[in-house]
Amino acid sequence: MAMRMLSRRALRLSAQPQARAWALRAPPACCHRILCTSATPPGQGSAAEDAAAAKGEAPPQPPPPPSPEDPLPEVEAEDADAPPSEVDVLKARVAELESEAEKKHDQLLRALADADNIKRRAAIDVGNSKKFAIEKFAKSLLDVADNLSRAAESVPPDLRASEEQPILRALYDGVTMTDAVLHKCFSEHGLIKMEPLGEKFDPNMHEALFDMPDAEKEPGTVMFVSTAGYMLNDRCLRAAQVGISKKPAE
Repeated sequence: MAMRMLSRRALRLSAQPQARAWALRAPPACCHRILCTSATPPGQGSAAEDAAAAKGEAPPQPPPPPSPEDPLPEVEAEDADAPPSEVDVLKARVAELESEAEKKHDQLLRALADADNIKRRAAIDVGNSKKFAIEKFAKSLLDVADNLSRAAESVPPDLRASEEQPILRALYDGVTMTDAVLHKCFSEHGLIKMEPLGEKFDPNMHEALFDMPDAEKEPGTVMFVSTAGYMLNDRCLRAAQVGISKKPAE
């Protein structure tokens, strides 16, 4: 009995330096569980360790501690059905308002362009109405001017200043004076008489009634004026009725 007590005391003394060295070498925090698990006496461990010890198998090892290089666990995505935040709502509203502002700006520019076009067309129409307001009235007076010209031309040239026919001379003078006053009134209102004798034929201003061969003149030259033409403010009111020359047949 005394020998057993002495042997136990000797073992305790011999184990004290090792315990002190073990205490000085403090293990990391991740190994505390492993050391505590390995130091647990039989019968006082977990149920799995006791079952493995009863079957004679090695006890299950705890999972290794996480390494700093291991990737962090992924954060679960938020629920798609979650309501949008106030910032997202405001951003969407700003985008919508910007789109509407662009549409309104485009509509405004189009409206201004249309108004400018309408204003310009109205100015042109007003100017044309002033220039050609007397078009129908002036056209109705052209027959009067034609008849006065025909009446003056019907008097023979040798009797226009004859002392033997004072009545005919006075009539001729009155017709020519009336024709002159009428054409002066025409010119004051932009109505100009055209007598294109010897000019080049212009289909916009002249109406060809016939053509005649003439070797001396260039083809298409006005050789005869049947009825004078008139222009109202650079617009042809009535085309002159003329006869033109053509190249004679060989």
